[in-house]
Amino acid sequence: SYRSQFTHWFGDHRGSLYGNYQSSIVLLWHEMERQMRSHQHKVEAGATSLKQITKKIMTANIPTPNLCHVFVYGTLKPNEANYDQYCAGKEISVQQAIAYGELFALPMGYPAMILGDRQIHGYLLSFPNVSILNSLDQLEDYQCDRATSENLYNRYEIEVFDLEGNSLGFAWAYFMTSLQMSEFGGVAQIDGCWSGK
Repeated sequence: SYRSQFTHWFGDHRGSLYGNYQSSIVLLWHEMERQMRSHQHKVEAGATSLKQITKKIMTANIPTPNLCHVFVYGTLKPNEANYDQYCAGKEISVQQAIAYGELFALPMGYPAMILGDRQIHGYLLSFPNVSILNSLDQLEDYQCDRATSENLYNRYEIEVFDLEGNSLGFAWAYFMTSLQMSEFGGVAQIDGCWSGK
């Protein structure tokens, strides 16, 4: 009968069938291992890429909410009179930047920025925390609990831009009132640049 013929055939070929089955299992196992290794490689590569991206973000000169950012345009700029004492070694990034206002040179040897719409060239300094403002406020003769007219400068948060006009976010900047600037006899810096050199 067909059943007996099949049983006889299976008995004769059982070893080869089992061997093929084992080979198939082995091949399947190797394929699974290959895919797992490939997947692991992709995961590791992805993790590496993520670390690289994170590192770029952390080291890029882009403002982040946890830092204190200050736009400086006068004696606090690199290579100017007050930079070494107040900023050098304390900042974690320095980037050329642009803000908008009007810039004046004062006869005392430092500049004043007032509200306006002209480009002012300076630097965006980023510090680890807001404690830097204590010494900067003292330098600029600013106290938050004093009337605006009683401060030499007043500190405001403004938007700053890179040299291509892309926003760098917001930073603190020190402004003088137009009345104070006039009383001091400020001279307009039309090009938006000041240097004490």
